[in-house]
Amino acid sequence: MLAQLSFTSLDWLIIALAIGAAYIVFGIAGFGTALVAGPVLIHFMPLSRVIPLLVLLDFVAAFGNLLPSRRDVVRDELLRLLPCMAVGCAVGVMFLLRLKTDVLLLSLGLFVTAYAVYALAVTVRPARLAGYWAVPMGVVGGLFGAMFGSGGFLYAIYLSARLQVKEQVRATQSALISSSTLVRLSLFLFAGVYADSDLLLLAAWLLPVMFAGLWIGRRVASKLSREAFVRLVTWLVLASGLALLGRYLSG
Repeated sequence: MLAQLSFTSLDWLIIALAIGAAYIVFGIAGFGTALVAGPVLIHFMPLSRVIPLLVLLDFVAAFGNLLPSRRDVVRDELLRLLPCMAVGCAVGVMFLLRLKTDVLLLSLGLFVTAYAVYALAVTVRPARLAGYWAVPMGVVGGLFGAMFGSGGFLYAIYLSARLQVKEQVRATQSALISSSTLVRLSLFLFAGVYADSDLLLLAAWLLPVMFAGLWIGRRVASKLSREAFVRLVTWLVLASGLALLGRYLSG
């Protein structure tokens, strides 16, 4: 793939900056790589390579986030979300193979944008979201994770409204993303996508950039109060919604 695409020095720089920025966001919030890096990478390689590349990097990054913080994972919330996420992934694969996804993309973009605007504008909100919200958030997160590689912000909405400790939010989010990427990685592996040695070489070349972005993101997150952390995640959710709307309009 590297030879076929014939990246110039400027191309490599842009790709590296996009990956670095994506994993700074991932280090802070535990999601967002496809929404940050995807629109840039699509100019240099086909989508059929972009998604497997990001899944591979996300897999490494998610476990990198999870290992030092695994004691902060809230198992009850994880167990609520995982079955719903699995259902959403299965439905997402069917939609991806059989249905047009533009209406779903528009609907989610509008919902996420409206939620983020509401969350930023309203200062007095319920202290804690009810646990049954794990069902729609988990299912829709799995659905859009399978279809677009970008469902993590819905887990972030749910966890930020359920947990009072930001470290628990980030650790549980990392556990969810690890599970999601493991499923998608397995599917790509069985489909023979990773038999492409050039794709693996590109991923290996980008690993140091990914780790650097992850380190910066963690440093930023560690200095934030819970209130600042939730507000920053909400801004990232807003950016995710706008990115989905932009993808719909450009598609």
